[in-house]
Amino acid sequence: MSTAYEIRGGVAVITLENPPVNGLGHATRVGIAQGLTQAQADAQVRAIVLIGAGKAFSGGADIREFNTPKATQSPLLVDVIAALDACTKPVVAAVHAVAMGGGLELALACHYRVALPGAQIALPEVKLGLLPGAGGTQRLPRAIGVARALDMVVTGRVVKSETLVGTLFSKLFDGTREDLLAGAIAFADEIAAHAGALPRLRDVAIVDADGAARNAIDAARDKVQREQPHFPAPHKCVAAIEAALQCPFDEGVKFERECFVALVSSPESKALRHAFLGERAAAKIADVPDDTPVRNIERVAVIGAGTMGSGIAMTFADAGIPVMLVDTTDAALRHGIETVRGNYHRAVTRGKVSAQEAEKRLARIQGSTDFEAVADADLIVEAVFEDMAVKQVVFRELDKVAKDGAILASNTSTLDLDALAQTTSRAQDVVGMHFFSPANVMRLLEVVRGAHTGKDVLATVMKLAKRIGKLAVVARVCDGFIGNRMLEPYFKQSQWMVEQGATPAQIDAAIERFGFAMGPFRTSDLAGNDVSWAIRKRRHAQQPGIVYPKIADVLCEAGRYGQKTHAGWYDYAEGDRTPRESAKVSQMLDDYRKANGIVPREFPEDEIVDRLVYALVNEGAKVLADGTAARASDIDMVYLNGYGFPLWRGGPMLYADMAGLDKVLARVREFEAGEHGEDWSPAARLVELAEAGKRFNG
Repeated sequence: MSTAYEIRGGVAVITLENPPVNGLGHATRVGIAQGLTQAQADAQVRAIVLIGAGKAFSGGADIREFNTPKATQSPLLVDVIAALDACTKPVVAAVHAVAMGGGLELALACHYRVALPGAQIALPEVKLGLLPGAGGTQRLPRAIGVARALDMVVTGRVVKSETLVGTLFSKLFDGTREDLLAGAIAFADEIAAHAGALPRLRDVAIVDADGAARNAIDAARDKVQREQPHFPAPHKCVAAIEAALQCPFDEGVKFERECFVALVSSPESKALRHAFLGERAAAKIADVPDDTPVRNIERVAVIGAGTMGSGIAMTFADAGIPVMLVDTTDAALRHGIETVRGNYHRAVTRGKVSAQEAEKRLARIQGSTDFEAVADADLIVEAVFEDMAVKQVVFRELDKVAKDGAILASNTSTLDLDALAQTTSRAQDVVGMHFFSPANVMRLLEVVRGAHTGKDVLATVMKLAKRIGKLAVVARVCDGFIGNRMLEPYFKQSQWMVEQGATPAQIDAAIERFGFAMGPFRTSDLAGNDVSWAIRKRRHAQQPGIVYPKIADVLCEAGRYGQKTHAGWYDYAEGDRTPRESAKVSQMLDDYRKANGIVPREFPEDEIVDRLVYALVNEGAKVLADGTAARASDIDMVYLNGYGFPLWRGGPMLYADMAGLDKVLARVREFEAGEHGEDWSPAARLVELAEAGKRFNG
């Protein structure tokens, strides 16, 4: 049983005991229901208090039971709430720390609610593509008003208990959980001493004499249509609260349930739930136990004061960690510090941080041109130019000056981490920390595990990632790791299509309508076409037989490196990042096709999207099979958080799962039989799973 039952002076206390946040798993639901029955039947019990043990009242559904039979075993939460509705003795919910989701719906069904200040109150189901399914959309507007309920339900916003006194909460009690319990028992005793009908939120009528509630609903509907057109859940949240205004309670609850059932099976909710669980799975490394000792990280050094290095320095400074930023010249160092200063100035201007806080963060970043300045750092992140020889020089120097036990990390996006580790005498201390640009903004961190990387180093970096607000995903060593390795065939397909008749703007528009934040050609111009050119040259030297589309090289040979030169696949005006279709590029493409005997053809939008997305999927299957990624959801987390893949589609591997791997394989084989089919050899893992009727994600 995940509850405790006791009687204190005529008040029955039902305590939820399901750590860490008293999730409403099956055993907990059973315990609450049995406790209510026992209290109802006991003539000595005058009132009931419902409280959570430990750190919270209740965080809602127990995610450990997601997709298991227990999640749908009786009693369901709606059954427990029905028992509360039928209870003839006053029930007081005593809320501390957290009441979210089903936990808040449980409290809403009680007759009274009391709380400690600072408790976090929310109905966050919309963030999983759902809405509250146990009466939350019907009771909350009756408790706090339609406008405030809309804000909480449609956004999933967390509010503090002290802002809801007099509406949701009858009283606040200062002090500890024990003080709350004592106060709740006294309050319940006081209520029980006065005869009269017990207040139920279901019996409250919503009156809209001045039309304010109707106006709030209309405004919310317009906002979600404008801001979240791809997600059905916010729209249904508005509709359910509208039902609370227009319908009797039981009809509203029925409508809410219909909405919930429809959303549970929607692809958007499946994608959001996949992302929620995938983030938690990414933190687990099979052979690195949760109790693995970690190293203390109190001081960090960053080598390289360029755009990436300065962004990495800001990331640590923002988390309160002092940083030593090192570069080879005073000019480079000054430029890096000024970049940081400019970034903080813009953050202040936009209201994202106060001027005082920005100065504190800036003060945590010191600069030096002396490698010896990293000697006391617990972690040193190399962020120099993406060239193996340059990076090896840096790691040799770090091996000389870094203290024993310091972690040596490389920000490389493609290079062989083991080759870097071999230049040191401490390969066990070397790890990849591939930040994404801009490093102080992008959430993804690829943690690259070398052949000799210590388990304690991995555990330390994964813990540190949480501290600095990053989602860490572990990758094994290969050229490009997870994200950039998969990106190569994606970019190749975009360039083959341009060679064969498509335009950069056509391809970008198609994949952006699919939902990507930015198409491949806009992305290349932003990152710098010269960067990918250098990578192609390196790979040609290492693998002479590798074949790439030539058009990207022609572009670079013309000096069109992207936004940095105001000319790439698109033209750019000075000081303006807006891409404009280029007559010069159009002529370049025409000349190239004629010179190479290519007869241009039309590309329908569905073919553009399938070629790009299934190129990711096919390579992702190889990444999964060779162990570069531990699980398919890790690949999806990389693409959702680092490469602009649309969240409502769940990542490339889940998208393929929902499309059906048999259909994906058929399309891959169709492309294999066409132009440049050598790039479309189906991955063995894709073939195996498709033929067995299975999925990448379980």
